[in-house]
Amino acid sequence: MTTNQLFALFCDLALIIVLARILGAVAQRFSQPAVIGEVLAGILLGPTFLGHSVPDFLFPPGVRPMLTALADVGMAVFMFIVGLELDRKILRGTGRLAVTVAVSCILLPFGLGTLLALMLADDHAQGHRLGFVLFMGTAMSVTAFPVLARILTDRKMQHTPIGGLALACAAIGDVLAWCMLAAVVALVSGGGGDQWLLLLLVPYAGLMVWVVRPLLRRLVAAGGSRLTPAVLTVVLAGLLVSGAVTERIGLHFIFGAFLFGVVMPKESTERLRADIIDRIGDVSGQLLQPVFFIIVGLKVDLSDLGGSGWLDFAFILLVAVTGKFVGAFLSARAFRVTARQSAVLATLMNTRGLTELIILTAGLQLGVLDERLYSLMVVMAVVTTAMAGPLLAVLRPRALADQDPVIPVRDARSPATKR
Repeated sequence: MTTNQLFALFCDLALIIVLARILGAVAQRFSQPAVIGEVLAGILLGPTFLGHSVPDFLFPPGVRPMLTALADVGMAVFMFIVGLELDRKILRGTGRLAVTVAVSCILLPFGLGTLLALMLADDHAQGHRLGFVLFMGTAMSVTAFPVLARILTDRKMQHTPIGGLALACAAIGDVLAWCMLAAVVALVSGGGGDQWLLLLLVPYAGLMVWVVRPLLRRLVAAGGSRLTPAVLTVVLAGLLVSGAVTERIGLHFIFGAFLFGVVMPKESTERLRADIIDRIGDVSGQLLQPVFFIIVGLKVDLSDLGGSGWLDFAFILLVAVTGKFVGAFLSARAFRVTARQSAVLATLMNTRGLTELIILTAGLQLGVLDERLYSLMVVMAVVTTAMAGPLLAVLRPRALADQDPVIPVRDARSPATKR
């Protein structure tokens, strides 16, 4: 690394941190998640508004691989935290209501997404047509569990019946969506000479569950469920090694990092998990994730879409919103959840946020998406996430917040049960 590259890298990191912080705060002032402002920061610095000469000056080609590497580390840390926060207790005893809503929010968007992909394939599919179709269906099926949790916390809904139901549905949906994405990635990347390595996924998952998890439980117990230097070292090294293993066997590294978070001990470790999220999450949130957003924004180019491009975007947005909203709304109404609460649930399930951006970035890296469709899908992720706040303000005004009927999620057994 030359002196000029090091100078540019440090200046770029400073610019990224400050700009992401400012626009993230602006987004929060408008009752939006900070992620919206941070993504917009990346898009504002990209070719959409500044052309190609200004971004190339601010982020020289020789520096971008280093920023991409930092962004990849940020993606791995984020996915580890998603797995860490995915408490298995949420998935137990949620009843048929949560399972039905979650599955409906996967199947309907997936079906509509595949139909849309067939329509767009001639213009945008690159190489693996079936992989493109399945990837688009999966990308339409995602709900951002962390962003959803943040929205519920900001609106003091995390302990309400509808908030608990939304979290349970998002958790189940996330597990299903990541399994679907893993299958698509295996299909797309299985054409090389090392495709036999994918067979190692099953024994590796077994190793993580039946060997690594008990070892982690012993380590945590020895440290008194506190974040000792030894535990922090194991966590950091473990998520990176796990990501490296899944990347090497033919899956994306995000799956390994996510799996390591899932197998972390969850029983009686609330303080430990909070400390891990505070220590690792702060560094990732303040430095690595903003770098990721800038890398995303630099690849978004809406400057020369033309009429056909915006028509494609209209179809993408229509499919994205309709699939999630109708799937959640109708399945909740089938269990006699009130129309207003069903609409609130459907709105919450439409949030995509950073999780969608990670999936889209993986699709771009795998060559499934071209840069034009990638740009449109990124904007769709921003719009569907930004919609949640205003829609919730209309559907669930604070004056009616205390009048929510009880939804016994854990006791939901049949559509005939009144709520």
